[in-house]
Amino acid sequence: MDTFLVIAPGPFTTVQDRGRFGYQHVGIPVSGVLDSFACRVANLLVGNPEGSAVLESTIVGPQLAVLCEADIALTGALMGAKLNHKPIKNWKTIRVKPGDMLTFQQVERGCRGYLAVSGGIKVPEIMGSMSTYVGGKIGGYEGRPLKKGDVVGRGNGSMLDAPRYLPEKWIPRYPDKIILRIVTGPQDDHFDEGIVTLFQSEFMVTPKADRMGYRLHGTPIKHMENVPKSIISEPTMPGGIQVPADGQPIILLVEQTVGGYTKIGTVISKDLPGIAQAVPGDTIKFERITLEKAHLIYRENEKIMETIAASL
Repeated sequence: MDTFLVIAPGPFTTVQDRGRFGYQHVGIPVSGVLDSFACRVANLLVGNPEGSAVLESTIVGPQLAVLCEADIALTGALMGAKLNHKPIKNWKTIRVKPGDMLTFQQVERGCRGYLAVSGGIKVPEIMGSMSTYVGGKIGGYEGRPLKKGDVVGRGNGSMLDAPRYLPEKWIPRYPDKIILRIVTGPQDDHFDEGIVTLFQSEFMVTPKADRMGYRLHGTPIKHMENVPKSIISEPTMPGGIQVPADGQPIILLVEQTVGGYTKIGTVISKDLPGIAQAVPGDTIKFERITLEKAHLIYRENEKIMETIAASL
């Protein structure tokens, strides 16, 4: 049913879900939300399956006129959200009704905000996903970011009997100094001194940061002598840290399928939301962990999600 009329879309608001899997071999990236924790919690708050489609906004949120009654939840970046000119909080459910106006301002902390609604955002499913891949004009709302005048619908979903909220202990803070845990490889054998540089240096997020990847700036990471600085292009995955010839690392995200730069390490999935919420000027330090530790962190994070789901 028609749920929101877009009065102003913000600079980059798209429909996203958990992603489009199984098509990377033909050049179609996974896409999907960049902050999976914020998406999953937003959906749980309104009673949806965790992977339901949401609106993902970057830096500035949209202005939306409400067309039907629904429960919504806002998570992720703080964007000065207001309902009918009154401030509303993230990480809790809010009942909206026809005629209400939902507005956002420029981000106060973090980078990307998420809006979930009863029944999930409803757009045609393409290749098993509703996610928007703007580069290929695939999925989401006509394969593009939202624009003024769009009418966004939702699926069938029951209204909540009582409001829900995420307990304070689980709400992320989005600091401007970020620590990312990584597993080295697959081309860490192309570096010796460069490995030391990676873990001892601080890198700054540059303005060249989008859904494809974040380019960082800091002490150049040097390749070993007499080894190629590029490799035969191979599949990539979110979190891969490419090191091009200039030594400035690039953290790959969800709209990349192959790459020909050496990859010194991979950010673990638990820490990817930290990248999604980083803005230019934020600083990043890397911490080395083992693959076994990464698996343990993943399992612990899934247990937390199970606990959150059971508590809402």
